[in-house]
Amino acid sequence: MRTFDTSQTDFKQVGPITVARWEEQYPIPDGVMPFGAMWYTVPPGSASVLDCHPELELSIVVTGTAHVEIGGQITEVTTGNAFLLDSEEAHVIHNRASEGTVTIFSAYWMPLDGASSETDVSESEVPGTSVADIEAPVAAPLEERA
Repeated sequence: MRTFDTSQTDFKQVGPITVARWEEQYPIPDGVMPFGAMWYTVPPGSASVLDCHPELELSIVVTGTAHVEIGGQITEVTTGNAFLLDSEEAHVIHNRASEGTVTIFSAYWMPLDGASSETDVSESEVPGTSVADIEAPVAAPLEERA
């Protein structure tokens, strides 16, 4: 078993956030893990730069509350909850708190050859729904909360 301890990790500054990619931090030979992984932190009152990449990205909020912005819509994701970003889905991660860092663990991988990121739900049932549109009730967009 291997353990990965954030307190013993060398985070690098990337714009306003800090990032620690596992492949740069730990002696894991190429090809052992079928995905990349990282921790990143967003300081209070700050946000990541706009990010967009070909990989799918599954992120778990470890500390704090992340506000995930996609296409102008912001979704709140609290500690212990996760969000899935689709391939090429442009996103910004905000920390709206005045105190406390948001820490996120992310695993990312290239989509399978020939696979679509669209859900198995047919277009006639839920038009335009993708994997990224399916969220737990705790992650409902802020605009929908009363």
